[in-house]
Amino acid sequence: MWSIGVIVEGIGRVLNVALEVYMWIVIVRAILSWVQPNPYNPLVRFICGVVDPVTYRLSRILPTRIGMIDVSAMLLILAIYLVRLVVVRMIIETGLRLRY
Repeated sequence: MWSIGVIVEGIGRVLNVALEVYMWIVIVRAILSWVQPNPYNPLVRFICGVVDPVTYRLSRILPTRIGMIDVSAMLLILAIYLVRLVVVRMIIETGLRLRY
């Protein structure tokens, strides 16, 4: 069971890092929406291509506009935070329990 615990814990930690990186990409996308970046910049295109499909789906499901402000990025950050807090922590703790 020790090796399964190590694998489960590793998956949880990798998922935690991946979600944190994605959360920072969402924050950068929100900042980019306030300024006018060059739309042909490869980095800007990557960030928009990674974040916009998710925020678009989120805005189709929930009303994400408050006046002129689109809060879909904030809702996405909140969802990522909750997944990290609940699901990822549960995966890591399960892996730790399986190790010992």
